[in-house]
Amino acid sequence: MSEENINTEELGDKIVRVLKTIYDPEIPVDIYELGLIYDVFVNENAEVKIIMTLTSPNCPVAESLPQEVQEKVKSLDMVADCEVEMTFEPAWSKDNMSEEAKLELGML
Repeated sequence: MSEENINTEELGDKIVRVLKTIYDPEIPVDIYELGLIYDVFVNENAEVKIIMTLTSPNCPVAESLPQEVQEKVKSLDMVADCEVEMTFEPAWSKDNMSEEAKLELGML
């Protein structure tokens, strides 16, 4: 890393922007607005940990979506490493969706 201290907040914002470019293949909404991202942790070494879920454990992209998240986040210049942890606790529900996602899907 060229910088002594990374701005974890700034990096977090960049990570969110990248996450908003990844879409669930079955629903025309990005995974961030869909509420699939439960948490994003960034430490001072620019190592990222993302805790995410899927709309269901049997989701057809259960293998590829977490890998896509990891690859896209790792592609950011400031990111040293990225780990994606899958969880189904708590289970995803429509309540996780942002107002924007609900509006997009005609649920408001």
